[in-house]
Amino acid sequence: MIIRELTAEDAEAVSRIEQETFSMPWSARDFLEMVEADYAHYYVAEADGEIAGCCGIRNMAGDGEITNVVVAEKFRQRGIGRSLLEYMLKKAPEFGIGDCTLEVRVSNMPAIHLYESLGFKGEGIRPGFYDKPKEDALIMWKRQEEHGGFTTVSY
Repeated sequence: MIIRELTAEDAEAVSRIEQETFSMPWSARDFLEMVEADYAHYYVAEADGEIAGCCGIRNMAGDGEITNVVVAEKFRQRGIGRSLLEYMLKKAPEFGIGDCTLEVRVSNMPAIHLYESLGFKGEGIRPGFYDKPKEDALIMWKRQEEHGGFTTVSY
């Protein structure tokens, strides 16, 4: 497996994986915008000669907003999602990113367990965040350092 930055040439393949997986998938155009955005860092995993998955992180004033964690069905249960996330989290400080957050459907227990195993903790609920079907989102954070309930980031 190879993990590398998302390129414009990957946008269609990643969009197809999202269409197979999510009820509200991103379009190829959405991924092209992230390739061009200086605040966004998206990665793909290649396995068996094809795009197997994708994940991205956006630098939002020093916090990382993780989006688009997706692995094609035929490549699941091979550690690709974990590898993508570990790679991305390792790279995040290079881009000035400290704490990282994401949203996940409250019913998506496999994803929640994966995120927890990587140090994320549930810190809140966004009621009715998802559509098709309507569902709450669990807000998860991976904090760098905690002091008295406040997070500190060293620059």
